[in-house]
This record gives sequence, C-alpha cells and structure tokens, in this order.
Amino acid sequence: MNQNVFTEDAPKAIGPYSQGIRGGSTLYVSGQLPIDPKTGVFPSDNIADQTKMSLENVGAILKAAGYDFNDVVKTTVLLDDIQDFGAMNAVYGTYFSEPYPARAAFEVGKLPKNAKVEIEVVAVK
Repeated sequence: MNQNVFTEDAPKAIGPYSQGIRGGSTLYVSGQLPIDPKTGVFPSDNIADQTKMSLENVGAILKAAGYDFNDVVKTTVLLDDIQDFGAMNAVYGTYFSEPYPARAAFEVGKLPKNAKVEIEVVAVK
C-alpha cells in the first residue's frame, strides 16, 4: 500500500501530487523546486543557491520518511539552461557520496515558476 510522505520542512505541492510516496521499501520524491519553505520564494536567481535549496527540500522529505541521501539510487535533474550544468554539479556533488546514484540531467523548455532547476529522487531502504 502506498504511503504519503509530507513535511512542513519542504514546500507544499503546487498541484495534485505528493511531496513523496513510499511504496514498500522504495521512496519516490517528487521534483523539488528551489522554493524556501519558510518564505515561499527562491533563495536567489543563482543556480548554485537554487540547486542547494532544491536538494535541501529533497533532504527534508527523505528525512520525514526515515531515509537520507545515502539511500538515493536515482536522481533526475531538470535544468532551465544546460550551461548551468557545471555549477549545479558542483553543489550536487556535496550531497552524495560513492557509490553515487544513477542520474539523468537535461535542459527543459521551462520549469514551474521560472526556476533554474528541479530535482527528483528515488530512494530505497
């Protein structure tokens, strides 16, 4: 049976979806925009700041479900501009350690609220 995961430490969903869903031992974390859950806005227009905020939001949802970044097996990173890949990757690399999760990263036409990045993860216990 699927279990909803919700925390006030990450932004509320801006549509008909859950922050996270646990199915068995697998946790699916919805794409996290760089919205500061305390203020409701982006920390800045800087890709590094936005990547950090997105990953902090992911971390809050992982924690609420009893997981952490070491449990992440797959990530998807959506970028507004692929030229930001290096700066995003520098921040991203500080949240994960070997063995690194599998990952897809690509540029999209536009992200909600004109974000520069959105990150989703799958974690397994």
